[in-house]
Amino acid sequence: MVQISSFEEFQQWEGKELGRSGSIHVTQERINQFADATIDHQWIHVDEERCKAESPFGQTIAHGYLTLSLLPVMWNQIVDVQNLERQMNYGMDKLKFAQPVLSGQHVSMTADLVELMNLRGAIKTTVKITIWIDETGKKALEGLATFVYYFKK
Repeated sequence: MVQISSFEEFQQWEGKELGRSGSIHVTQERINQFADATIDHQWIHVDEERCKAESPFGQTIAHGYLTLSLLPVMWNQIVDVQNLERQMNYGMDKLKFAQPVLSGQHVSMTADLVELMNLRGAIKTTVKITIWIDETGKKALEGLATFVYYFKK
């Protein structure tokens, strides 16, 4: 895990891979809980019997946004940003869902620090995130996440 507590420490990682997270098991229970939380009960996510009969995948798949929602926990396994007053999620750009995650698969994430900006008291980072399906080695999604950090003075 990379530990960062200043702009200068972030600068050392610009243009480099920060690391890879551990794996998260995407169970049917997790998919069902996400469906309940988002009120998105589309059959391809929650109806196991119908998916066996009708889905091209032969089983349920995770919501794309469920996969994306795992970003914060995986990011915190890669980078520990310390000495903060506060931090904010600023945005996502160029988000692409490349491959569905099947129920029962595991995902992990790699993160590369693409760009760093010092904004007079705030640090704006652009991080290329790629969430991988561990069983296949294929990308589930990728995009650019932007975070803003305010370090203590």
